[in-house]
Amino acid sequence: MTAIDWRELIHSDPEILLGKPVVKGTRLSVEFILALFAEGWTEEQVLDNYPTLSKESLRAVFAFASECMSEETLYPIPAEAP
Repeated sequence: MTAIDWRELIHSDPEILLGKPVVKGTRLSVEFILALFAEGWTEEQVLDNYPTLSKESLRAVFAFASECMSEETLYPIPAEAP
């Protein structure tokens, strides 16, 4: 499978959702779509409920999130004492 260039499908515009990254041509933010998957939605459910999305746009969402995470510095959060 070839890598996808998320820049073709994800963009940020201060006039749309306060500049949150969205799938081009929609008002569906990357954050919202990732939250659907985190809640247990399947790809089929997302595509059925949001017909403006495509499999390619979902791949772009994950590619964008992956690239963002690779540029972040993460720090461990200490576990609370029992």
